[in-house]
Amino acid sequence: MKTGSCLCGAVTYEVHGPLRNVVACHCEQCRKQTGTYMSATAAQDGDLRIVEDRGLRWYSSSDSARRGFCCECGSPLFWKGKGRDYTAITAGSLDGPSGLVLEGHIFCESAGDYYEIAGGTYRRARWMNEGQSS
Repeated sequence: MKTGSCLCGAVTYEVHGPLRNVVACHCEQCRKQTGTYMSATAAQDGDLRIVEDRGLRWYSSSDSARRGFCCECGSPLFWKGKGRDYTAITAGSLDGPSGLVLEGHIFCESAGDYYEIAGGTYRRARWMNEGQSS
């Protein structure tokens, strides 16, 4: 089991199953939410348990996804795509060592001009199509 939280502890969670390796998203929405790019792992919805939710708020950032964050400290925490059976979790919100590695980068065509994309095994212009392997 892995645990995680926002900065102030008003949102805590547990993951009772495997986590996907980290994917860095450089889309405009992730850059606006974080100030740079979003590094996120993911868990199947049935494996994610929200333990403390007093600060958890969801923002519908598009017709196809919403973003979970703490309304008390502002920490970005989750991304949930409509019709997807998993929830993306910000890698930095995990407690302690995760054992995860940076898998790759998506939405690279939208990357900011103030940083260089490094690490991982792939760089994609967009997210993978459903069923496409990394």
